[in-house]
Amino acid sequence: MQTIKCTAKLRKEMGLKTASLPEPTPQSGLLGAWHANLIYVNRKKCVLFVNDKTLYNFAVINLSRAKIRELDSVFLQNLVLNLFQEGFSEEQVKQLTQEYDHIQFAKTDNKSVLGSMNDLAWHYKYHLVEAGEDFLSHIVHELNRMPMGAKDYIFPIEMLKKAVETD
Repeated sequence: MQTIKCTAKLRKEMGLKTASLPEPTPQSGLLGAWHANLIYVNRKKCVLFVNDKTLYNFAVINLSRAKIRELDSVFLQNLVLNLFQEGFSEEQVKQLTQEYDHIQFAKTDNKSVLGSMNDLAWHYKYHLVEAGEDFLSHIVHELNRMPMGAKDYIFPIEMLKKAVETD
């Protein structure tokens, strides 16, 4: 079981009560926990996911409130899709996603990840407005090849590949 740590704005949209959420605990596993935030692009709801260990990220755009309330399945489907688009094999995707068979939600707890997520949110908003929603997979690809200061200026995709190789 893994955790998606949601911002207050996203928890409100999901209808989650803060008091009912478990306290975030350190997560073991290949990728571990993720942070998620609700952002708006062209007045449409989007959710940005950022992995705590690698800062690998992706956005899911044009979500209805009903879909946001099914965030665990939305997350897993889009994680699988993005991993295949990054060129991971079926075996590697299975290896990376098997720890997400059950997902719990919690409050955010890592200011470094939140800071990186805020920066990424700005980039997603800009690129989606400039390039258009049809280029989302290209935007995700490019932003995972942007050096992240919180991780000593290493690319998120490189950290993700190392995580797969070391297991």
